[in-house]
Amino acid sequence: MILSLLLLLSFIFQPVRIKYKGGGDWYNDPEILPNITRELKERVGNIEVNPREKILTLKDPEIFNYPFLFITGHGNIVLSDDEIQNLRKYLRSGGFVYIDDDYGMDKFIRRELKKAFPDKKLEEIPFTHPIYHIFYNFPEGLPKIHEHYKGPPRAYGIFFGGRLSLLYTFNSNISDGWTDRYGDPQEIREKAIRFGINIILYSILY
Repeated sequence: MILSLLLLLSFIFQPVRIKYKGGGDWYNDPEILPNITRELKERVGNIEVNPREKILTLKDPEIFNYPFLFITGHGNIVLSDDEIQNLRKYLRSGGFVYIDDDYGMDKFIRRELKKAFPDKKLEEIPFTHPIYHIFYNFPEGLPKIHEHYKGPPRAYGIFFGGRLSLLYTFNSNISDGWTDRYGDPQEIREKAIRFGINIILYSILY
């Protein structure tokens, strides 16, 4: 079913990284989005991609041209009122945001999301959700690539109209597995790549 749907797609997937203020290193590991985009093309097929990442801020009206936005980093993130307003509009218009805590971001991103969506909460995503099964199967939930805190990895979401519109991964660091710079075992990187493909396909198809 998924592959037949992909045959109908007529756009070029463009990965977008969000630049933000506050001191966190939004720019870290610049190879990760190009890498996961190339893996998407090689493994799924029927999708045209531009592996070179585009860098935008949440204030840029251009974000509405893309179904997938990526945010990562260590430490603080601060969103302006204009960025918050645009983020709300983007998600309510059907956009998808993936946030990956690269260690030290958790309390700051939770604060900013609470400001942006005071009537919403980050909900833990059940293992039955399509994002765990859309292409590769993850019956036990989120894989752990790097351990930063005690306890299991967690995947949280913000939903609009029943659709997962924002994914936040904690104590997992999926995107670190999209690069070989950390010397992770191949089986660990493979889990990260597979889950990354699931995330992107969900952003396109749902």
